[in-house]
Amino acid sequence: MNQIHPTALVSPKAELADDVAVGPHTIIEDGVVIGKGTQIASSVLLATGAVIGANVKISHGAVIGTLPQDLKFGGERTKAVVGDNTVIREYVTINRGTKAHGEASVGSNCMIMAYAHVAHDCIIGNNVIMANCVNLAGHVEVEDFAIIGGVVPVHQFVKIGAHCMVGGGFRVQQDICPYALVGGYPLKVVGLNAIGLKRRGFPLESIKRLEKTFKLLFFSGLNTSQAIERIKQDVEPGQEVEHILKFIGRSERGIVK
Repeated sequence: MNQIHPTALVSPKAELADDVAVGPHTIIEDGVVIGKGTQIASSVLLATGAVIGANVKISHGAVIGTLPQDLKFGGERTKAVVGDNTVIREYVTINRGTKAHGEASVGSNCMIMAYAHVAHDCIIGNNVIMANCVNLAGHVEVEDFAIIGGVVPVHQFVKIGAHCMVGGGFRVQQDICPYALVGGYPLKVVGLNAIGLKRRGFPLESIKRLEKTFKLLFFSGLNTSQAIERIKQDVEPGQEVEHILKFIGRSERGIVK
């Protein structure tokens, strides 16, 4: 049975699954979909287009599904999607998509900390952590298990690779290679996120391949094209190495070196 505070405004056209809790002064508009067991705190706005998964925790003052901050938006019907078991902390804002992608999405098992912003058409993977005041511009992609430190602005159309870690307070203007540890002014790769990979159970052989790949790609003095050729010649093939090569191949803004 749902637990809806008497001061909450819940549209009869919203779809709430079982055991949803809604706090005081929260507004849930027409067409919003909320999965089983989700807990919504006080003064939250779930606007038309918000699709919330199961067992999500949404904290006070969060705003999900509002219109894109994009002058090209023409009023099309789009979504803002949050996956299962994700935590949305205080005053997070997640805008809807535009016709370019149709939705902005945050995956499952993510932690989006206070005051973070996810703009239109962003695609956030699973198990991502975004610390306080991270601001993603439109069309940003963040792959699984990435961690973004606090007060980080990310330029539109940037791609952030899986299992990487971005230090707090730095500006991200280009794509970040999967498995990288990055920081500094200007932003640069300072090494492999080896501790994170070990904690997530990556085999030692995979980590060694990645270390060799990173040495060629970032610390050899070779340009990116030369480094890729050397990696193909000198590094034993593996899933993680292939992921890096594919990521670079589809980069449009170039990668942080």
